[in-house]
Amino acid sequence: MDEGPSQYLKGTTTIGVVFRDGVVLATEKRATMGNLVASRKAKKVYQISDRIGMTTAGGVGDAQQLARLMSVECNLFQVRRARPMTVSAVATLLSNYLNQNRYYPFYVQLLVGGVDETGPSVFSVDALGGSTKEEEIVATGSGSPIAYGVLEDQFRRDMKEKDAVDLAIRALKAAMRRDIGSGEDISIVVITKDKYEEYTEKMPSKVPAE
Repeated sequence: MDEGPSQYLKGTTTIGVVFRDGVVLATEKRATMGNLVASRKAKKVYQISDRIGMTTAGGVGDAQQLARLMSVECNLFQVRRARPMTVSAVATLLSNYLNQNRYYPFYVQLLVGGVDETGPSVFSVDALGGSTKEEEIVATGSGSPIAYGVLEDQFRRDMKEKDAVDLAIRALKAAMRRDIGSGEDISIVVITKDKYEEYTEKMPSKVPAE
């Protein structure tokens, strides 16, 4: 049995949290190649339109190509229709593209999140084109089972922005302590109807216990 795809899909943690006014997308920055830490500054969150972002888990080259593709599609839609694509439309277009390439798949697991006329939302899109709207929280990658333990326990509906950011960071730190494929610093994106804000939280060499 070919184990290639499963190897490509290991080694990261990405998180999406829907709060009262927007969405938090968060990832760590470690990129692995088997047992090797290939990079400590890997980019795993991409802005693909003014108020939509995409997190990536899986093959770096595949992720970068898809991020470029979706950014171009969003720009073209804006020019042609004089309005931005919705988060749902971006997720649908991305899932269609992945499904059409299933015989030569992109080895990725993606989160598409943002704010549009319908409000904040996050979609999970897999390598074969399956797209699922996540109403509250979602995590992908090898550290996701650990992250889900924190997210499921501490998520509350109608959270404020600060609480949602703190929750995403706590979940990532928990995954980074136990998952060998997740580590280094934390990249955080906050999206509301008024902003797309990205910043990095620097981690100490050893993540302290909470």
